[in-house]
Amino acid sequence: MTRSRLIDPISTYDRSRENQLGGNTRMIYTGIDLIEIPRVAGVLERYPKRFLEKVFTEGEQRYARGRAHQLASRFAAKEAVMKVLGTGVRGMPWKSIEVTRKRGGPPEILLHGPAKARAEKMGITRIALSLSHSRDFATASAVGEARDDAWRP
Repeated sequence: MTRSRLIDPISTYDRSRENQLGGNTRMIYTGIDLIEIPRVAGVLERYPKRFLEKVFTEGEQRYARGRAHQLASRFAAKEAVMKVLGTGVRGMPWKSIEVTRKRGGPPEILLHGPAKARAEKMGITRIALSLSHSRDFATASAVGEARDDAWRP
């Protein structure tokens, strides 16, 4: 009977691979979030001004025009990006992460203040975003690309 051997990916990391790539290796960070649209609609109905002003930038509010599904997908995007940044909800102001979209283009992330500083510290050079929603749920997936050596001393 043959036995499989587990390989420790950390101890077997080959620096020659990094050298073959010209030292341009990348680290990928991911975040995903799912939220119920009726829940967002309920908060919007009960606390419209407070909710909008605390969570969404003026540009996001203009784009969404009070539509719960648009707000929910942007809310999910902000949480997904917070996961990419490794901070969670408590560690980052909502408005420091902004979802934008040019006419006919995909949604994009703009970082401000603390979110931008955190991304720079992590060596993140870009964040790709995907949004989707159904009648009841909105979801967002974010992928951050960073230099592999960003966290090394």
